[in-house]
Amino acid sequence: MADRNIENASTEVPEIPDELERVLVFALDEAKEKIEGGEDVIPFTTLVVKDNLFIESHPGDSAEECFEAAEKNVRGARGADCYAFCYDGYIETDDGVKDALIAEGGVPGADEGYAIAYLYEVDDEGTYTFESEAAYIGEAPNFMAALKEPVAYTDDEIDERYRDEEADAEGDEVEEADAEGDEVEEADAEEAEEVADTVEKAEEVVEDAE
Repeated sequence: MADRNIENASTEVPEIPDELERVLVFALDEAKEKIEGGEDVIPFTTLVVKDNLFIESHPGDSAEECFEAAEKNVRGARGADCYAFCYDGYIETDDGVKDALIAEGGVPGADEGYAIAYLYEVDDEGTYTFESEAAYIGEAPNFMAALKEPVAYTDDEIDERYRDEEADAEGDEVEEADAEGDEVEEADAEEAEEVADTVEKAEEVVEDAE
């Protein structure tokens, strides 16, 4: 997912909506934990819908495939408040090209989205060192640009995956399966503790947004 173009024509840091900022940082923290745990970061989206947080991965053979899968998932998320699209990539800085975990996101109806990142370095022994805080890196495409505010949709217009009865945050999984077969992260018995931690953090993100 390195082949992405994030626009940054200004040095000013815009005011990112609070709920969106929390979801962006949540996504970065999830990706950081995976890398520190020796896992690959498969591009994924997080969606806030009706006080629930949904996480879905979007594997692909190219950056474009991952991008298209994520965009398709988000643009159909009627009733969602905001989203984050997170991946492992790199950005150009004054000091040269830097590796970075990047999270793009937006809210319904906005023309542009936002992108923030954790810059990191890897030493010869494979140890990762991350910047302590996320940095704003520029504008990004907003996959939700064509969506309306959540209150504009009736329950019948919201995908059944995101309705309250289908989205119990205390259920077996945070990730919901895509009807068209997009790969979703499944939790087995050995990963139960990790899933529980993710659910707890997801609940905190949603509670903070209320």
